[in-house]
Amino acid sequence: MMSMYYQAFQNHMDLTAPWRAGASSALKFLNLVPQGVSHQVVGRLSAALELISRSTLTYDRPAYGIDSVMVGNREIAITEEIAYATPFGSLLHFRKDNVGEQPRMLLVAPMSGHFATLLRGTVKTLLQDHDVYITDWHNPRDIPRSEGRFGLDDYTEHLIDFLGQLGPRPHMVAICQPSVSALAAAAIMCEDNHPSRPATLTLMAGPIDTRIQPTKVNDFAKSKPIEWFERNLINYVPMQCRGALRKVYPGFVQLTAFVSMNLERHIKQHLDLANHIAKGEKDKAASIKTFYDEYFAVMDLPAEFYIETVRDVFQEHLLPQGRLMHRGRPVNTKAVSRMGLMTVEGEKDDICSIGQTLAAQDLCTGVRAYRRVHHMQAGVGHYGVFSGKRWNNEIYPLLRDFVHVNS
Repeated sequence: MMSMYYQAFQNHMDLTAPWRAGASSALKFLNLVPQGVSHQVVGRLSAALELISRSTLTYDRPAYGIDSVMVGNREIAITEEIAYATPFGSLLHFRKDNVGEQPRMLLVAPMSGHFATLLRGTVKTLLQDHDVYITDWHNPRDIPRSEGRFGLDDYTEHLIDFLGQLGPRPHMVAICQPSVSALAAAAIMCEDNHPSRPATLTLMAGPIDTRIQPTKVNDFAKSKPIEWFERNLINYVPMQCRGALRKVYPGFVQLTAFVSMNLERHIKQHLDLANHIAKGEKDKAASIKTFYDEYFAVMDLPAEFYIETVRDVFQEHLLPQGRLMHRGRPVNTKAVSRMGLMTVEGEKDDICSIGQTLAAQDLCTGVRAYRRVHHMQAGVGHYGVFSGKRWNNEIYPLLRDFVHVNS
């Protein structure tokens, strides 16, 4: 019988919520303390209250916070609008008015424990030259069980449906984990001569073939039988939630795994946060708080999607072996044609190593040589492939030119 540790965790968070709320309220009144009181005492008290108030997770999606973007030498306002939605995800459009026609692009966000807002920097960069849509996945703990299951096939089908909403020949950029589904969707749409098949497909740090230079993440996925993952990592959504009793891989369990990989660093960051607050160093404290506001916003994964991804992508390597099926239909990567294919990898990526994404180039034999691009970015790890200075200054210009040449 499956344990109820998620329910126990939620009960604990609910019981301790008044303490965090009290600490947050007390923080608001500290600026009313008379000047005669020691600033050092106030600083230390503020630091303690801040840490108490932040000792929680949130299951609500943070805001993207993209109000405007520079297009050429003009600042253009951004309006978020839901172009299409299902119970499991929204096709979110970052609309720009009074801008000439730009290539329509679907940015495919991973479903891996954090919200798509983790890609806000990627979105903001892409918006300079593209009409950007993103897969804004919903938290399964808020989706009633009556809406049914969501597995790997459903994810791929969502990409096909979302591309269909963008009209003829859009562009698709997949970040990390969804590269497999993105390539499968492109293959199916090409084989069907779908009018919205991608004009270009860009795969960034994605696990197309994890048999190549396996990382610690890959090794762990193969170290246990799939039944172990089902038995130890899958749990029921707590009764307090709209998705009560839906089976998920809980977000707080995923976050625990992420934190444990760099535990000393996270402890140091919170000690630094307390010191900055105590010393009145507001800008330094704000930088740390902004990072952890996003990092501690966690999303559960549907159990079916997680288990099928571990089994089909990381254990059995179905796609590179030509054995991946979609709704009982073989995924034929040789059918990918009349489109551009770009793969991007990071030299220091310890999650998706060099060669794993490049493998897509060998699978897609129908893509003409002059429409292929591969880029290995020196000096970056996994997140540096799609965020930060190297992404903005070195990778993005290549992607932009690739998309525009193939538009």
